[in-house]
Amino acid sequence: MLKLNKMLYIVATPIGNLKDITFRAVEVLKNSEIILCEDTRVSKKLLNYYQIKKPLLSYHQHSSPKKVEKIISLLKEGKTISLICDAGTPGIADPAGKLIEEIIKKAPQIEIKPIPGPSALTTALSAAGLPANQFVFLGFLPKRKKRKVILEKILTKEEKTIVFYESPFRIIKTLSEMEKIDKESNLNHQTIVFKELTKKFEKTWRGNSIKEVLEKINKENKIKGEFVIVLKKRNGKEK
Repeated sequence: MLKLNKMLYIVATPIGNLKDITFRAVEVLKNSEIILCEDTRVSKKLLNYYQIKKPLLSYHQHSSPKKVEKIISLLKEGKTISLICDAGTPGIADPAGKLIEEIIKKAPQIEIKPIPGPSALTTALSAAGLPANQFVFLGFLPKRKKRKVILEKILTKEEKTIVFYESPFRIIKTLSEMEKIDKESNLNHQTIVFKELTKKFEKTWRGNSIKEVLEKINKENKIKGEFVIVLKKRNGKEK
């Protein structure tokens, strides 16, 4: 049986396909004393699949300061704890980063070790076919406040590859807003939109412009799933 050091492990989990997890991640989770997760119901699907039976403790964006203090106390007591999110790598567009920040601030003696694995960000970039040596990642855009300002800034000013996440409820609206900005600014962005990466209904739309991809997605009967948008400014406007 593996004996883990007493610390916090940041464990990446599958973004869709349950088989996309490392041997090391499964080993660490099986030998942890407590597993922190965003939604215990979601995490149980993965843990049950790998027959991992460990106490679960929820930690999410709405967790109270008292919950954070409780987690820090458990770590100070010498508990071996793993932190996972609903899907992907903790800390990437989810609240894990805040917890880690508090641990570093209030209990700097606690060692924090990453267990790498899947991320929708790197998965999309790997298949986008756009330069990824430098890129800008925006996570999820604000729903309302400053949304238009951010879109205008990244589309008109940014020369690097841009990556961000979007929900099924806003994917059409977001692409429409972006297409309008491109048109008004006489710009053109090569665009790739990934839907449900690694899952059963995974799909990719590619186009030489935002408009081209938007037209393809608009032909879909139902817009469901989580989306990753990858785009880069092109030289010259698409004819």
